[in-house]
Amino acid sequence: MSSATFLPTVAEATAAGYFPGRHTVEVTEVTELTPGVVRFTFRDPYIAAHAKPAQFVNLFSHDPMKLLPRPFGVSEVSGDLVSLIFAVVGTGTAEFATMRAGDTIDVLGPLGGSFKVKEPAHYVLVGGGLGVPPLIYAAQRLAERDDCAVTAVFGYRDAHFADEFVSRYVDTRSIDETEGNVVTLLDRMEAELTAPREDGLKTVFLTCGPTPMMKAVALWASRRGIECQASMEQRMGCGYGTCVVCVVDTVDGRRKVCSDGPVFTAQQLGWEA
Repeated sequence: MSSATFLPTVAEATAAGYFPGRHTVEVTEVTELTPGVVRFTFRDPYIAAHAKPAQFVNLFSHDPMKLLPRPFGVSEVSGDLVSLIFAVVGTGTAEFATMRAGDTIDVLGPLGGSFKVKEPAHYVLVGGGLGVPPLIYAAQRLAERDDCAVTAVFGYRDAHFADEFVSRYVDTRSIDETEGNVVTLLDRMEAELTAPREDGLKTVFLTCGPTPMMKAVALWASRRGIECQASMEQRMGCGYGTCVVCVVDTVDGRRKVCSDGPVFTAQQLGWEA
């Protein structure tokens, strides 16, 4: 064990069978996908090996005055590299966007629960805006299986910044505000999504994005008898259930998005027709 800090390293924690704490990793690439949207990649064998679709990672600022980390959903894993995609919306994300390969940053994760995707199904990944990145990772993991089918249905404000990544794994349909929104696209695909499938797989929606969009998607699915899981986007403080900042209303009372979620079913959220 590290004698200077008396805290275990990631390797020591993993060997002992428990979750490693905040630790420092190497940044390997920071790329602007479109103005204000950045893909951020770092090297972390532990997170790469353990992250599940919809789980997130906390990034910590180098500024000691910024105590709270910023949470981002895992968007892709390659070997021991972990990628995130986020919008630059404040000083924290602006700091991360200016980092370069070879820099270091403190991380914690993977945190939160994941999409429930163990059963064979036709999974339809319905995302909007910066809710799209966690669905890229869902597509990546589901594409490794031969007992399910996957379709991605994405809506953007303008630039289709994530299509090139998700299209590596699954069939992708997308739309931007010049044509409508993601529900417009679902309406166009209704016959395809609701018809009985030759492979016998039932259809399950996995959605992430702005809350009004996810609620509309959940209602669309409910009216057609389709199950829906929503990965909630909520402002978080700690990321592991201590600060109680990220609560959301459910039919069973208030729940913490970071530790009870971020994934909830449409039934849990009361988003049913």
